[in-house]
Amino acid sequence: MADLEYTVQDGIGTILLNRPHLKNAFTLDMIDQWGEALRSARTDPGVRVVVVTGAGDAFCSGIDLDAFNAEASGPLALKSLLTDRIHRVAHAVDDLDKPLIAAVNGVAVGAGMDMALMCDIRLLARSARLSEGYIRLGLVPGDGGCYYLPRLVGMAKALELLWTGDFVDADEACRIGIADHVHADEDFAEAWRRYAQRLAEQPPINVQMIKRAAYQSARTDVRTALDLISSHMAVVHSTHDSAEAMAAFRDRRAPVFEGR
Repeated sequence: MADLEYTVQDGIGTILLNRPHLKNAFTLDMIDQWGEALRSARTDPGVRVVVVTGAGDAFCSGIDLDAFNAEASGPLALKSLLTDRIHRVAHAVDDLDKPLIAAVNGVAVGAGMDMALMCDIRLLARSARLSEGYIRLGLVPGDGGCYYLPRLVGMAKALELLWTGDFVDADEACRIGIADHVHADEDFAEAWRRYAQRLAEQPPINVQMIKRAAYQSARTDVRTALDLISSHMAVVHSTHDSAEAMAAFRDRRAPVFEGR
């Protein structure tokens, strides 16, 4: 079986990190496939939601240190490793205007935690434990932890977690704003699929425009944000799916959305 598997079913694109014997530590080949899966999902009308999860009892323990040390032969090589390979996943995430869910089962450490932080929604199994962890290896967060974490938990708490490398369990992650929902381990796979399916059944054009508007509004002023959303409203109101939603509401039936 491949170290990373990407499948599409019922509107859900699933990226499965598949090295359970190594807690799904990722290789550079996996990083390339990860980015490619996200780029494919972005333009595939059959994909409405993307989920990233891990095989076995872990989400992702970060980069495979053997691969890291083999490539990090000097300052320029290390910077190129990050900017030319690993950061391509973050760039692909930033380009993706469809919901991206991290289904975190077990440990998410270092870049593994960063990969979860860059998603829109984080669903955690009760056994999940997260740590930035870089500082314990004499490193700094290399995959966006210093960017994503303060935006979720605030600067002071983010610095505490980044400086100490402390682990956060599922309940604490939910309390401080890292996680959105926590589920029992035995129900976790069904729970994240049910959540993803619920989003996949929404009108896809609306979902994508809402995501773009929310992220863009976080970086602009209120007048610009309101002007943007007025244009979005005008566009979505003209779509087939908008008419279908209205008709289904009047007829008291479930709508069927086609993404047009």
